[in-house]
Amino acid sequence: MPEQKAWSQRFESALHPVINRFNASIHFDMELIEYDLTGSIAHAKMLAHTGIIKVLEAEQLISGLEQIRQEYRQGNFKPGIESEDVHFAVEYRLVEIVGDVGKQLHTARSRNDQVGTDIRLYLREQIQQIRQQLRSLQTVLTNIAEDNLETLIPGYTHLQRAQPLSLAHHFLAYFHMIQRDWERLKDVYTRTNISPLGCGALAGTTFPINCHYSANLLDFDDVYQNSLDGVSDRDFVVEFLCAASLIMVHLSRLSEEIILWASDEFKFVTLKDRCATGSSIMPQKKNPDVPELVRGKTGRVFGHLQAMLVVMKGLPLAYNKDLQEDKECLFDGVITVKSCLEAMTILLQEGLEFRHERLNTAVLEDFSNATDVADYLATKGVPFREAYSLVGKAVKNSIAAGKLLKDLTIEEWKELHPGFAEDIYEAISPRQVVSARNSHGGTGFTQIKQAIIKIRQQLATSP
Repeated sequence: MPEQKAWSQRFESALHPVINRFNASIHFDMELIEYDLTGSIAHAKMLAHTGIIKVLEAEQLISGLEQIRQEYRQGNFKPGIESEDVHFAVEYRLVEIVGDVGKQLHTARSRNDQVGTDIRLYLREQIQQIRQQLRSLQTVLTNIAEDNLETLIPGYTHLQRAQPLSLAHHFLAYFHMIQRDWERLKDVYTRTNISPLGCGALAGTTFPINCHYSANLLDFDDVYQNSLDGVSDRDFVVEFLCAASLIMVHLSRLSEEIILWASDEFKFVTLKDRCATGSSIMPQKKNPDVPELVRGKTGRVFGHLQAMLVVMKGLPLAYNKDLQEDKECLFDGVITVKSCLEAMTILLQEGLEFRHERLNTAVLEDFSNATDVADYLATKGVPFREAYSLVGKAVKNSIAAGKLLKDLTIEEWKELHPGFAEDIYEAISPRQVVSARNSHGGTGFTQIKQAIIKIRQQLATSP
């Protein structure tokens, strides 16, 4: 390893060792090494294509870079703090392998456009992987829905019993949340997949480069139209962390419900041993660690989004060292989202047992069919607001008498309003209450069957 930094001839004394450690990013930006090598190979090819360096020199550079790749994959390339960052580490090793020709690699390139390229190559790959994870989660959600189409569950607003639902309808709501996440990441990918290679430090370069050539080699869709913007843009990182935060919001909401459902107060699900832990002193307990951790890690991703916004808000053009902070935020955000998606998918697929008898009886224990009584009267010609008032009175009287609406006699119904008949009991049975909500997007069984068919087609055609 060279004793001096690439920039050190400008300085009269060595960097203070504490400042050297503080300044270095090698301990985390080695995450980018594969992408740095790929980008450097494309740059070397472009240099030869444009005649800036000789073809033989480019071939030597590429051979050396591929050797570094193999050394890294075999665990033999482990640069230390003296390398400062992954870019210098690669360059130093390249010169060791191919000699002075290795010093040609950085021609017409700055670390500013180099790291911008690396991080985009990294993120677009991670986005594709996360989108696949989202599809896997959607498949599991759909399987649960298909298996529980006629399983009933209380629906809530304000965490108060509201109206009964099909359990399938409940899980398909999360399918659609995840679908929006999948689509959002596609949009982020579009703005990530733009090449800054060729922007130089901030003003472009005097060499006759062909930035479109290198962009094509790296499968970028376009190149930056302004070199200042190219090296200083981190909008795509902020956008990704925003999309990642919304993914975590949706996972956290589902986690919260699973935690509630697994409690003795709800008893809607049982946690299987493969996805639960116990207490160190209370032998009777099963703890919902997976959803609790997902719920907890959500704040971590939010924090990375906030950190990036704060980093960016006051930066003058163009590159500033502050932007080194983008990587730890991004890397940990990616790792956290991917691990949470993986864990949640396993939990839903293997870790929950729905207590169908409990779920189906739960909807018999409340007044969540009250709206259907009002709807019943409305079909008999009673204005809805008048019907609403009458049913409110019936609920009040039933609570006072220790009854539910299903327990009222036909005489009590008729005393409330003469329009009631024997068919009121069928109309307010939970299964009929759910089935009758057959409006588009509703919880009616017919609607859900149609929704699942459409979803299966969607998953098959856009994997």
